[in-house]
Amino acid sequence: MPIQPTQNFQHLTTQLTDLANKVKDGLPGDTILQELQQALRIIESLSTHDSLTGALNRRGLIEKLTAELDRAKRTGHPFSFAVIAIDRFAALTEQYGTVASNQILQNVTQAALKLFRSLDSFAHLGDDEFAVILPTTWLDQSEKPFVRLSNAISDINWNSTKPTVAVSFSTGITTNAPDDNAEKIIRRAGDALVLAKSKGLGRSAQLEPILPAIDPNM
Repeated sequence: MPIQPTQNFQHLTTQLTDLANKVKDGLPGDTILQELQQALRIIESLSTHDSLTGALNRRGLIEKLTAELDRAKRTGHPFSFAVIAIDRFAALTEQYGTVASNQILQNVTQAALKLFRSLDSFAHLGDDEFAVILPTTWLDQSEKPFVRLSNAISDINWNSTKPTVAVSFSTGITTNAPDDNAEKIIRRAGDALVLAKSKGLGRSAQLEPILPAIDPNM
């Protein structure tokens, strides 16, 4: 589930102020330590989550993606990774304004977090782009959740944003390769996204990694 960045920051500020006062008052160390640990957890959450949407930020995504790549190498299980982009986002921002475009990003995030599995990871890469890690998902199975997400976004009542707004997204999907690192698989999904956008609005494309050639003499 997403964090609530504004509320967490306000709570953290209050908590740290209270901690400082308790230190001054000489309260027992155990009490202060427990509250300090809670404050540190909030700081860690804020450092890995996007302040606008509450989804993972790029740092949080890199951590999750690196861990998933390590797991895949240990187990041999594949996973799918996708980058999605809101179609015509710059035009939507120009037409409806920044407040409306921010609401679009927030609503898309809420829809995604409700739809994807608890083991999946959803991140806001910045501007109009999001990324999704789908563990234990073969590439040929990876389209289905994005069809469901597209339907969920179509079902959103956008009247509170703008009565005439219509939101869709394009999707670039890839799968892991033995020599991948986080940045490499993000770039490959981005290349797949470019292919998807070339087909039109609301389209998707898959891009498989190029596997190393097998030496027949070995």
